[in-house]
Amino acid sequence: MADAATDPAAPARTAVLLVQLGTPAAPETAAVRRFLAQFLSDPRVVELPAIFWKPILYGLLLPTRPAASARKYASIWMPEGSPLLVNTVRQTARLRDWLDDQGHEVDVEFAMRYGSPSIDEVLRRLRDGHARRILVLPLYPQYAGSTTATAIDAVGTELARWRNQPELRWIRDFHADPGWLDAVVARIERHWEQDGPPDKLVFSYHGVPRHTVLAGDPYYDECVASSRLLAERLGLGKDDWILAFQSRLGRAEWVQPYTEPTLRELGKAGVRRVDVVCPGFVSDCLETLDEIARDARQTFLSAGGSDFRYIDCLNDSPPFIDALGRLALRHLAGWDTARPVREPAVLRPVGRVAGAGG
Repeated sequence: MADAATDPAAPARTAVLLVQLGTPAAPETAAVRRFLAQFLSDPRVVELPAIFWKPILYGLLLPTRPAASARKYASIWMPEGSPLLVNTVRQTARLRDWLDDQGHEVDVEFAMRYGSPSIDEVLRRLRDGHARRILVLPLYPQYAGSTTATAIDAVGTELARWRNQPELRWIRDFHADPGWLDAVVARIERHWEQDGPPDKLVFSYHGVPRHTVLAGDPYYDECVASSRLLAERLGLGKDDWILAFQSRLGRAEWVQPYTEPTLRELGKAGVRRVDVVCPGFVSDCLETLDEIARDARQTFLSAGGSDFRYIDCLNDSPPFIDALGRLALRHLAGWDTARPVREPAVLRPVGRVAGAGG
């Protein structure tokens, strides 16, 4: 007899799997060390031969870096968990509700590329729930080998173990998606409602090593394209905004300009107010709440700037959920996702009770 998870007689279901990068399970040194060990061992993330990289990772980085990172995580931790996890949980629930409101019966789950819940764990849960059609939606607007590609690799690695595989689709990127662009613009404009735009708007993206771009990774070009499209929608001139890249690791050259030196130069040049937004992140996390909202702020103010404002990520804002839902529906096209119409209950006539009088 077929296992319940692969029973061909079970009604086939459709699912959307959101994939985020991941987060430590707790703001503690041991948890951060486990997370970093998994993250930095991915050859898509660090493209160095293991024979050179592993001694650095296990001999230098993992013994020293986790304690400092744990303190940073502790400073942004929420009662429900890390901001990245909390926001991803909320996005998943709201996307599920949005699709239901539109009349679609779709299972919506999320997984983390590193940490928990893992991609393989969630895929198995979807299989056990009879998902036969799965749309994988990595939550990275711009495609990069170190983000989107490694998420798809992990999906493939798990499915390679399955005899009965589902029908699979995945979304490569949404860096120029009109709905996503409109959601980011709405976030920025809401921030400007009271005091207007800044002297300079900085679009800060997570950086990647320069050699990955030279090797053909489209990430840099997609960040440039996103920034130009956002600036056009905001009606900004070419001198009103600037593109920069944060989160550099190691001594190798990464794509430039770097965010903190850029902010330092703006402060020295007499720019009074800068606003920073991070369009490469759909959820606030350590890189936005600590590196930008705290450290980058201090860099700008110490260099002579007088007003620094960080603009929150999209998180679970209604415009983003609407954009995410419409993006998902376009890629679900052709799959039967309509909620079944249930027949109304038939009321049987009530007969006379035996022995009752007329």
